[in-house]
Amino acid sequence: MVADQEIGYMRTIVQCFLAAVILNLAFIAPNQPGAMTLAALTMVPLELPFVLFLLWAIPPSSRWNRPVRFGLVAVLMVALVGRVADYATFTAFDRSFNSIVDWDLITAGWLTLVASTGWPLALVAAGSALLALVAVGFLIIWATGVWAGLAPHRPARPWLLAGATLGLVLTITDIGFHRNHWAYNPPGDAFTARTATSDAVQWSRTLTGLKRFSQSIQNDPFAGHNKLLSRLTQNDVLLIYVESYGRSSFDNPLYAQTHVPTIIEAQQRLAKQGLAMRSGWLEAPMVGGQSWLSHSTIASGLLIDNQGLYRMLLDSQRPTLYHYAQKAGFQTVAVMPGIRLDWPEADFFGFDDVLDSHSLGYKGEAYNWVTMPDQFTLSAFDRLKRSQSPRQPIFAQIALISSHAPWVPIAPVIEWDAIGDGTIFSQWANTGDPPEVVWRDADRVRDQFRQSVDYSLKVAFSYAQQQYPNTPLIIILGDHEPARFVSQVPGRDVAVHFIGTPEQIAAIDQWQWTTGLVPAQDLPVWPMDQFRDRFINAYSKIAP
Repeated sequence: MVADQEIGYMRTIVQCFLAAVILNLAFIAPNQPGAMTLAALTMVPLELPFVLFLLWAIPPSSRWNRPVRFGLVAVLMVALVGRVADYATFTAFDRSFNSIVDWDLITAGWLTLVASTGWPLALVAAGSALLALVAVGFLIIWATGVWAGLAPHRPARPWLLAGATLGLVLTITDIGFHRNHWAYNPPGDAFTARTATSDAVQWSRTLTGLKRFSQSIQNDPFAGHNKLLSRLTQNDVLLIYVESYGRSSFDNPLYAQTHVPTIIEAQQRLAKQGLAMRSGWLEAPMVGGQSWLSHSTIASGLLIDNQGLYRMLLDSQRPTLYHYAQKAGFQTVAVMPGIRLDWPEADFFGFDDVLDSHSLGYKGEAYNWVTMPDQFTLSAFDRLKRSQSPRQPIFAQIALISSHAPWVPIAPVIEWDAIGDGTIFSQWANTGDPPEVVWRDADRVRDQFRQSVDYSLKVAFSYAQQQYPNTPLIIILGDHEPARFVSQVPGRDVAVHFIGTPEQIAAIDQWQWTTGLVPAQDLPVWPMDQFRDRFINAYSKIAP
């Protein structure tokens, strides 16, 4: 009998220990890749004593036992799901998940995963993640059940509640120390509670920012002005975005040793044609993805750094750069090979025509997520638009995508007159390892990124060279940096290059940008939302 009791006590002690370990791991689970270290295991969560003592203090027979237990389970599961979302957005975009404005990222991420790996692997990945979450949920339910099932002696309950209260006080103190610079920093770390507090602050700031943005939409400095972009009306203007092209191509030796020589070689070829070049830096609104935020920032002259602001912009009457181009006599064209579905936003931005993945006429095989190589995109744009006669001058936004993740495979640069309907590119569409193999190794991912950006730069600059002697004003710029684990440099700067005749480029001499295609490292960086207004001012004869 005594032996059975001792075995029962030992079993209870072991179960309580395992349950405490499970809850401890739940509280210290990281929300970003940089926190995924062995040192994180030594963190002492201040919320844990509060939860354990509270569960222990309430007798199993109490009507409060189950509501308190499952309330704690719900709160902890919500926190864990939020941390998983944070981990994903920190990996991709170097920021936490904003539950007010980021829900669209779930759909965008799913579509990108399907396009990159195919439906079967995407479903396996999603199913595995869901099963893992369910398993974690059952473990937490079991762990809380162990401590909630303890029957405390009545004299011990005040002490247990005192322990829970102390844990709560220490948790609040830790939050105050980190957020409000309180003098006392308690031992341990209330990471989960602090993250929840930060989310609440983020929600408040987001709502305030949305209200402020709704006011700034109405303030357009060019309202009522005429003769805007009048210095450009005899030339085509091509705004060419190179996906994931930023300062890392210049500052990270992994990429600079490839990209900078490519850029310098292009500079030399274009200079021989008598073309002028200027280069600078813009600070993109984000890193890692959501290229449309950069596109809309350039177009609107407003900082669009989240999906909430993007939706508000689309619901507004804000004139964009392309509306002003229309008024100046341009035909506005969006060349968007990454668009596979309907794109109603085109009307808002002021595009007369959209060349998407279907209307560009590509007959070759897709390159995983990339619907067609950049060289075909630019060739098709010339064939469908610039070779037509007679026509209006064209003001185009061209979003190249060959340097979009997963960065495999990579087409070679071929002779421009050999492109045809794109079937020639099919021979390289399945070369090399697939994304699910390459993406197991971060070093291989970085090397594929290096090669893909180099391909896009070679194509973009070769295209500029092909336009001579009737060179349009060509603006080549990055939309954003890649994810931090790929770029491995801080900041959100992207390079921007103006290429054209000396007369075309003279209009921006006052900007004091670097001559050539390699922007000086110490050149002042403009926020990307300033580009529209500075560009319009430079190429306009402002009149009331």
